[in-house]
Amino acid sequence: MYKKLTGWLFVLLLFVCPFSIMAQQTSRVKIIQKKMDSLARTIPGLNQKVSLQVNGSIQQYLLGISSSNNLSISVDPKLTFPINDNLNDVTASNILVFLAQKYNLDITVVGAIIYITPYQEPVQFTKYAPKEINATYNRADNTLSLTLDNDSLTSVARKITRISGKNVMVPNALLGKKVSGFIAAAPFETAMDKLAYTNEIKMVRTSDGYYLFQPLGENEELYVNGDNSTAVRRVFKSSGPSAAATGSTGVFSRVVNGQKVISADAANGQIINLVKQASQELNYNYSIYSDIKGTIDIHVNDISYEEFLKLLFKGTDYTFQSENGIYLIGDKKLEGLRTFKAVHLQNRSIDTIVAMIPADWKRGVEIKEFREQNTLLLSGSSAQIREIESVIRQLDELVPVILIEVTMIDFHKTRTISTGITAGVSDSVKTGGTVLPGINFTVSASGVNSFLTSISKFTSINLGHVVPNFYVSLQAAEANNNAEIRSVPKLTALNGHTATLSIGSKLYYKNTTQNLYPSASSTSSVFSNTYTPVEANLSVDIKPIVSGDDDVTLGIKVNISDFTSIPTDGSPPPQSISKFESSLRVHSEDTILLGGIERTENDLSSNGTPILSRIPILKWIFSSRTKTSSKVVSVLFIKPTILR
Repeated sequence: MYKKLTGWLFVLLLFVCPFSIMAQQTSRVKIIQKKMDSLARTIPGLNQKVSLQVNGSIQQYLLGISSSNNLSISVDPKLTFPINDNLNDVTASNILVFLAQKYNLDITVVGAIIYITPYQEPVQFTKYAPKEINATYNRADNTLSLTLDNDSLTSVARKITRISGKNVMVPNALLGKKVSGFIAAAPFETAMDKLAYTNEIKMVRTSDGYYLFQPLGENEELYVNGDNSTAVRRVFKSSGPSAAATGSTGVFSRVVNGQKVISADAANGQIINLVKQASQELNYNYSIYSDIKGTIDIHVNDISYEEFLKLLFKGTDYTFQSENGIYLIGDKKLEGLRTFKAVHLQNRSIDTIVAMIPADWKRGVEIKEFREQNTLLLSGSSAQIREIESVIRQLDELVPVILIEVTMIDFHKTRTISTGITAGVSDSVKTGGTVLPGINFTVSASGVNSFLTSISKFTSINLGHVVPNFYVSLQAAEANNNAEIRSVPKLTALNGHTATLSIGSKLYYKNTTQNLYPSASSTSSVFSNTYTPVEANLSVDIKPIVSGDDDVTLGIKVNISDFTSIPTDGSPPPQSISKFESSLRVHSEDTILLGGIERTENDLSSNGTPILSRIPILKWIFSSRTKTSSKVVSVLFIKPTILR
């Protein structure tokens, strides 16, 4: 019984299936016929009859119909089978419907365009449950976790919006985008940014709190910037036959602390291209007045537009100037690009500043000095003027003034011993003098006679008497002199300049010159006197240099000279000279001591009776002597004080 039932069912299917297929085919052809009839109302060529004999592919056959009846027909490239049908005196509409039925074609109408493709039987697809997106959001710490593997970006955005309550948008251009990524408990914005970076798209957060995924634009690429953050930059590639030689340049911008800055990476890049790309990135207006030539290798991050132009034009003949928001770019010599600026100095003199400006920088720049206002007028290219002005501003700092207090103390120690006996004849000499503290006593003739009479009584020897006007002077004295001489001058000097102090005396000695003038009868001579000065000074030269932490480096030179005696014959006076030179470092308002400058002088003078004055023992009677020892010690105290 089962076998008979199965057989009847098989026979039924054999009859039913062909009729079903034929019904579907008839219905499809009718739909195509309606399309052609509707289109023929607006396109007359479909109702025009065709007489065409073509032995070739369907592409050629339909191309012939399109040309003869002025129709717009597009054929799927997959249709390449041959056609051997000769259809005459039939309309183009009938031919198209016939071909669709015979060769199982499908006709689609788009406006006035007829698109012919192979017909595909409709297939009933099984509906699968959508894939669950593995995404979790922690509201407590605003973190997002994702485990994605070739998931739809639209589904991912929908899931993130639902679990976080934050609006995530996907544009139409990314509706079919598949994304992958694995992120564990990252901050929400960081997770969204890294999801975009991993899948080569960019993420932008708008001011109203929406998160937008966007495709990368033309010449854009993702990269990790100097802050180790992901960002988007634009890469410009050279075109033309020299592209391989010039390589590629990357110029891109971003906002840092509310200011748009630019970064660039170029190898052998054309300067003019870099200028144009940077101006485009930052949306600056510019005008180029001369041909900009040259290439440069550059790699900079996060600099301003003007700093970028300075780097490009450094060492070239080009410059730029901004007027009313428009940057004028061209050769430095062009009149419109030259400018001038008055730089007023606050702390330094223009005499010293001009000499400090490098000669290379002054080339091409005219510098005028206004001494009354302590001002420099610079005329030239704006870039050079900015460089020179920058140097001037750095040099125009307050120069410290150093107050130098010098305390000089001279200690004089002198000892003089005078001994001797003096005898002679003189009127009105009286006996008298001092015995203590030193002996300087004069005895008259009566006193000497009394002394001689006394000796005669004790010795029985009559020594006689001296003449009435005779006298004798006895001298035996020692004199000590200790003196202290103090001077406290105060000097001031600019930092790096020398302060000089000199105290002393000047003497003149006579030079006599004899000039002989011969003549026929006799020779005459003329004497001329010239007085030449000679000085003995105490001079101190101090050069202060201020360093860090209010320290002062002092270069000290001390020169002490003195006359040892004053000749009475007009000859040059002898001198003693002492010199001292040192360099040391001291803190402001500290005092240093310079000592040990010592001078010793010994002088021995005597007079007496010839021959007798040189005989031992007798010389004390027949001569008088004076011995002088002098010692001078100079001490210097120096105290520098920085005045600002």
